Amino acid sequence: MWLMQGGLPWLPRNPLTLESVKQLIAEGNKEELQKCFGARMEFGTAGLRAAMGAGISCMNDLTIIQTTQGFCRYLEKQFSDLKQRGVVISYDARAHPASGGSSRRFARLAATTFISQGIPVYFFSDITPTPFVPYTVSHLKLCAGIMITASHNPKQDNGYKVYWDNGAQIISPHDKGISQAIEENLEPWPQAWDDSVINGSPLFHDPSASINKDYFEDLKKYCFHRAVNRETKVKFVHTSVHGVGHSFVQSAFKAFDFVPPEAVPEQKDPDPEFPTVRYPNPEEGKGVLTLSFALADKTTAKIVLANDPDADRLAVAEKQDSGEWKVFSGNELGALLGWWLFTSWKEKNQDHSALKDTYMLSSTVSSKILQAIALKEGFHFEETLTGFKWMGNRAKQLIDQGKNVLFAFEEAIGYMCCPFVLDKDGVSAAVISAELASFLATKNLSLSQQLKAIYVEYGYHITKASYFICHDQGTIKKLFENLRNYDGKNNYPKTCGKFEISGIRDLTTGYDDSQPDKKAVLPTSKSSQMITFTFANGGVATIRTSGTEPKIKYYSELCAPPGNSDPDQLKKELNELVSAIEEYFFQPQKYNLQPKGE
Repeated sequence: MWLMQGGLPWLPRNPLTLESVKQLIAEGNKEELQKCFGARMEFGTAGLRAAMGAGISCMNDLTIIQTTQGFCRYLEKQFSDLKQRGVVISYDARAHPASGGSSRRFARLAATTFISQGIPVYFFSDITPTPFVPYTVSHLKLCAGIMITASHNPKQDNGYKVYWDNGAQIISPHDKGISQAIEENLEPWPQAWDDSVINGSPLFHDPSASINKDYFEDLKKYCFHRAVNRETKVKFVHTSVHGVGHSFVQSAFKAFDFVPPEAVPEQKDPDPEFPTVRYPNPEEGKGVLTLSFALADKTTAKIVLANDPDADRLAVAEKQDSGEWKVFSGNELGALLGWWLFTSWKEKNQDHSALKDTYMLSSTVSSKILQAIALKEGFHFEETLTGFKWMGNRAKQLIDQGKNVLFAFEEAIGYMCCPFVLDKDGVSAAVISAELASFLATKNLSLSQQLKAIYVEYGYHITKASYFICHDQGTIKKLFENLRNYDGKNNYPKTCGKFEISGIRDLTTGYDDSQPDKKAVLPTSKSSQMITFTFANGGVATIRTSGTEPKIKYYSELCAPPGNSDPDQLKKELNELVSAIEEYFFQPQKYNLQPKGE
């Protein structure tokens, strides 16, 4: 093995990663060395995400330098004015003492790469929420943005997220172009390791103060009930889950004339160890919110707002009259925020002709509730592929055509409430949710009651989503190939248990039997698995692989027309449908799949 012969290319300069590699070689630990050096991290449309540590398959000083060199060369080809406009770089609070890696260190090395080539860098002097990077790209008309974050991943991970000059995450073909440029620029440039070159460089700018000021000024345009906010008796608790969100959500509340929310003291300061939670992901539900509920009970707060560690997502929970806490699903909060932003916009825009240029978006695995509202109210709804990279890019196209994009969301608790950020933003979503709750309180309504009212008016949309864990790519491929050859004659299934299937769309192969030519309208991707089944009873279920985690996910929804629907009956039917999908399509025993841990 080439590692054993000392043929290690560009040995890491970081003493900690160097030491760990030397130790593995001394021990002859081929398996671990293979893990670290066997394959380079793949640069995809989500950028990079991997564990921090030694080797080309991990996030470390060397792989950050190599990635940024490739990105830099790619940008030089794409933008003749790169040296005039520059890029923005920021980071979250992650750190990995064992390997010496941290988001701030990686961000400084990335800045060094650009500055060594004469390219201006707008570099935040302190941790920021992820949405501040796309905001800065758009606001300062820069060529690109880099955010060093692994969002809500486990503590050992980090990531490298890239935005294009339109303020949205990169999509193809840029991912392939950057990936190729990385391969062509692996050898570190002369000044690559010396991040002191950025200190005092005339190309090094700190946008923190001006962006903070301008972001919250722009946010004020989405405050519709300042007087209500000043007087409200509704109390809020906020947790930033050891991430970056605390001071930014406090500022957002001030911008809306609210009393700032009570912060969970054990979780408000950044801590890369995430000591109070098993996973720093509010999407996982009540386990992450235990301390928030305790503080809310103590302070008689009715609403809990929770950001993930890079503050681009938001979870909301509400105390029910029964004393129980209800954590809203991403789809439920999407329904509430979509209804609220439309209602608030309509009050300001009495002219109905504006409806024809007004849009809302959601991803194809999210609830179709916005479609139901759009049909009744007369604005446009569009669905995109999964992920905000698709919604952000589509929103920008629409805005450039003079359209008004009111809202976009995905079920994974991501919300774009203010299109000055073309990505999910948990800071704006938190304060807009607070204003919604305060406004409803003046009508003696809770969020849960308003959600029910939305379903009564536009039709019940009951959803259920979960996942199975599977680390073996071969098994995942077998499972999906079985669905494409369910009867041994290359046919998809016609039933799932007792449920009849009325339509199939496969975005891996590009097949869609609802289209006259049987070709899917949404873009397809052979590198990821995704099949959507439509059922005769009005149910829809999508099964797909995750881009960043070893999961096979499913999303299901039962939609009923407005009026005579019984939510309990719908829930029962959806539960039966989901059980059938798990039993007949996933076959967890056969494929040795691990169910989602509670």
